[in-house]
Amino acid sequence: MTTRLQKWLSVTMPLKPMMRHDVVCFHRLLHNGPDTVEELLDRHLVEKGKPLDNDEAELEIRRRLTSNRREALSLYRDILRATRFFMWADSRGVVWRDVLRANARKEFEEARFEPDPEIVTRLLIGGRDAVQSALEKLAEKQRKQVEKEGGGGDLR
Repeated sequence: MTTRLQKWLSVTMPLKPMMRHDVVCFHRLLHNGPDTVEELLDRHLVEKGKPLDNDEAELEIRRRLTSNRREALSLYRDILRATRFFMWADSRGVVWRDVLRANARKEFEEARFEPDPEIVTRLLIGGRDAVQSALEKLAEKQRKQVEKEGGGGDLR
């Protein structure tokens, strides 16, 4: 306990107030902040660095495209896997699996040549959320159906 107090006193000793015209000033040891706005901006803004030559820029663009392409393919495969569970027909007699797959294909084709990576990312996140919510709703309906069938059998 005394060693902690001694350490605390040794840290706080340099912070003794100095009285100047009824204003208390403290020496700031812990903060060596910027003196000007330019220094503040230089510390916290990301520098662009050296400009990339054509080969490096093309490589960076390909890396981003490859990443988005990989994510899109993964999402599309997940959609195809998820649609396996939708085996009942709609009011027209078409199996929901086929309807969902056709809609997914149509949306992927519409967004195929989207140049903006931010929009592509939004579409991928929205697609993941839609697949997840559809599977959760399907699982909840199946649970209710099982409970209904299980509860109905005990009423005899």
